[in-house]
Amino acid sequence: MLPTDLLRFRIKDGLALPYRVKPTPTNLKMAELVIATYEGNLGKRRLELKGQLAELEAGRQDWKAVRGMAHLLGNMSTFETGVSLEPGIVRARAFALAQGQPPSRRRTHEILEQLARELPSPQPISAHDVQEALYGDLEDQQHLTVFDPPTPAELCQRLELAYAQGMLYRAVNLIITARRNEPAHYKQILRYLKLFGLMATVEGDASHGFTLTLDGPMSLFQNTTRYGLAMAKFLPALLHVTKWDLSATLKPIKLAWLEEHDSEWSFQLTSEDGYVSHYKPPEEHDSALESGFTERFQKLDTPWQLEREVDLVPVPGSVILPDFRLVHPEGRSALVEIVGYWRPDYLRKKFDLLKKSGRQDVIVCISERLQLDKAGVDPSELGDRAVWFKGVLPPKDVLAVAERIAVEAA
Repeated sequence: MLPTDLLRFRIKDGLALPYRVKPTPTNLKMAELVIATYEGNLGKRRLELKGQLAELEAGRQDWKAVRGMAHLLGNMSTFETGVSLEPGIVRARAFALAQGQPPSRRRTHEILEQLARELPSPQPISAHDVQEALYGDLEDQQHLTVFDPPTPAELCQRLELAYAQGMLYRAVNLIITARRNEPAHYKQILRYLKLFGLMATVEGDASHGFTLTLDGPMSLFQNTTRYGLAMAKFLPALLHVTKWDLSATLKPIKLAWLEEHDSEWSFQLTSEDGYVSHYKPPEEHDSALESGFTERFQKLDTPWQLEREVDLVPVPGSVILPDFRLVHPEGRSALVEIVGYWRPDYLRKKFDLLKKSGRQDVIVCISERLQLDKAGVDPSELGDRAVWFKGVLPPKDVLAVAERIAVEAA
């Protein structure tokens, strides 16, 4: 992501519009030059890299974009001290030897030579190595050791997304409206929410869409951008999900080029806006149980269709993400939840959520290997919606239950 001073956006009627970075010949050439600068400095000090980047920026009207690309590449790179010696120890020994005598080039050389002989090292070191190690832990003295270059088009995409992420730094709240989707995508959203410490409430239904409401950093007890950074990091995960809209309320920044100071800004984003995520996409199936069930179902001769796109099932304080949805040509449907091999605390939470949901169209497939009694779970509460299985889950058993409990689609 980018620091605030490198963000590029404009305000139109209270709407915050981040700059788009299309793969035009000009932008691709700029990205190519920045990438080449990093490649040319592999093994060199950060100070030298910064000097060449400053030369690249000089006289350019789009210098802020150049600096933004360079910043993003820096986040993708690895910088190390470049020496095997511990700089703190080298400095302490060098300063101790230098005390009591007037400084001179000759004395400096003698001290470096002495330290090269005396400092413990797994391999021979020279006076030059000692000199390099003296301040090797300072940022400018670190060496670029690892750089896996993106393509110019990928760098443009990263910069464009970083501009959008920056809009969320000062979010007061954020509302995501998500429609029917694959459970793996929904689950990734919820995992990232937890990973980044974001708090969300889920409401809605399949007909009108589900809303995830997140409180932003500016609505907490104290103004902090830490939560806003977490919301910004969450955005690339959302891009792996289709069919969603995002709306955020932002606390304005006081800017000299704005004639009027609005009390709040709005930021809008949809899954159709063309942003590209650099996060790893979710797996189609969460487990071998799900993938095996899908393969066996596809071999059946049945009018029922097995869909990966499911509805979120809101539960007070949480949400259920069924694994599949069964749909009949006549319009009936049922949800399928597979409970495989999990810990007791997970089982208790899972069955508690199923009970709280009040849904009677959820088929719960339970492995006989689970020790539900030790987890304090009573599966009899599921009635005839439970399907028990041993090694594999038979699709015919699931369809038999679907015929009994499926409901007309809304």
